[in-house]
Order: sequence, then structure tokens, then C-alpha cells
Amino acid sequence: MRWQGRRQSDNVEDLRGENTGMQGGLGQGGMGLGGGGLIGPVFQLVRSGGISGIVILVVLFFGLRACGLDPLQLLLTGNIAPVQQTQTSGAPTQQRNDEMTQFVRTILAETEDVWSGIFKANGATYTPPTLVLFNDHVPSACGFASAASGPFYCPGDRKVYLDLSFYNELANRFGASGDFAQAYVLAHEVGHHVQNLLGILPRFNQMRQSMSEAQANAMSVRVELQADCFAGIWGYYTNQEGIVEQGDLEEAINAAHQIGDDTLQKRTQGYVVPETFNHGTSAQRADWFTRGYNSGKLESCDTFNADI
Repeated sequence: MRWQGRRQSDNVEDLRGENTGMQGGLGQGGMGLGGGGLIGPVFQLVRSGGISGIVILVVLFFGLRACGLDPLQLLLTGNIAPVQQTQTSGAPTQQRNDEMTQFVRTILAETEDVWSGIFKANGATYTPPTLVLFNDHVPSACGFASAASGPFYCPGDRKVYLDLSFYNELANRFGASGDFAQAYVLAHEVGHHVQNLLGILPRFNQMRQSMSEAQANAMSVRVELQADCFAGIWGYYTNQEGIVEQGDLEEAINAAHQIGDDTLQKRTQGYVVPETFNHGTSAQRADWFTRGYNSGKLESCDTFNADI
């Protein structure tokens, strides 16, 4: 992946080296990549005249924005912390400027450019998430999390949380190495942010209260697969810019495959329990990333009406 020398995002809070304390645990609402203890919020699918709920929400979002209204504030439940777009200085200078830090800043900038363009084309303004880099554990609006939870997105503060040591685990434990595999991880979490801006995640939080555990898991799979597809859309536009190199796509597909629910369960317990899946099988995750990558279109990511 040709990422060196490109714009780096300033929407980063670097908490590495800070004493963030230890209390509580990660509450509901955090959207994880898979393999950790995070189960994302879910919602009851909205249907009208055979049109999918996701299409309705997207149309409603852009329609309200065109009228000068903020649909996110209308749809969100609970308090939302203001978006922070500045970098803190808790980590040592050398750590803040290492190659991996530069890499994630560059990938975050690429997601900003892609989604800003898509939102602008639909008459809206994209508000990027803040990326929080941390070591070991971190507080968030979704509760307290440890590095063992893996990367996650918290809709409550609109931040993506990442302990960069996860990339070592991704390569060594999950067998998914390569910079494009690492970029896919970040693009997936940003995909959850896009869902939040479109009003999808707030709807999940609202409707999951009336769903059984089995229903919640099944809908959570569709949520996660859509985030994979949105990551694929990012990949599509990145490829259009000539950044993607030969073998990069295979790296991302392999990463999606390695963190499928069935593969993870086989690895950890030797058997699978399909009714407990909440992120999707390896085949599903690879398939939906590829759909977004091949089309670059939001309508290709309607996981809620598709036969997955």
C-alpha cells in the first residue's frame, strides 16, 4: 500500500503513556471488530413498501440535512459528548511520531477524504470521528475498556479506540499481516461511525431493548457486515487513487476471513455455536467487504434486506 507521503489526520488523541486508571468495564454501545468482548447495539429493521430500513434512514438523513436540520441529534438517545478534533500530548514525542502512528493517521485521513466526498455528493457534511490511541486500557463514553477488547467504536463520544499492539496480534495470533489488513481494521471502525451519522446505530440502541438475545445477535451480524461493506467502499476509492498495490486486496480479505465468528470459535474452543455469532462468518465478512470494494456504492451495503 502506497501510504507514505500522504496527508495525515489531526483528529487523533494520543493517550499512550498517560495514567487513565482502572475502573468499571465497557458498557453496551461499543462496536468492536470481533474476537473481543464487545457486542454492538442492534435494531428492529424498518420496512415500508418493501424498501429496506437502511435506505429509508439514508434518504431521511440527507433530506433533513438539506433542510438545515441535524438528524443525528434527533435520532440519538442519551447525551453525546462534543466531537474533539485535537491531539493530546500525553505520549512521548518519539512514540507519537513512529511509523505506525503515521500510518494510522494517514489511513484515517483517507477515510475522511472518502466519506467527505460521499456525503458532499449527497448534500451533507461529513463529521469525522476522533481516533484515540491508547495502551492497555482506556475510558470512553461506552465505559472502560482494555486492550483485550480489541479496536472499537463508541457512538456516545464518536471516537474510534485503538491499541496499536492489536496489529501485532492481528498478524501473529490471527494470521492476518500486511498494511492493507491493518487499514481494513480502522476502516471497519470508521464504518460504524458512518452508521452512527446516518442514524442507524441510534436506532439499534433504541430497538434492541425489545429483542431477544438470539434476535440481537442475528441483527448484530447484519450491523457488522455493513461496517465491513463500508470498509470496502473506502477500499474502492483508495484503489481509484492508485494507492492499492498488488496483493493488498488479498490481505484485507484474509483479515476479514480470520476474524469471522466461526473461525474464531474453532480456534478458541474447537467448535462453533452459530446462534452466538454477532459479527458474521468468515465467508460473510470477506464477501461483504468485497461487495463494497467492487462497487463503491452505499446501496450495495444493504445487509438488512439481503440473504446473508
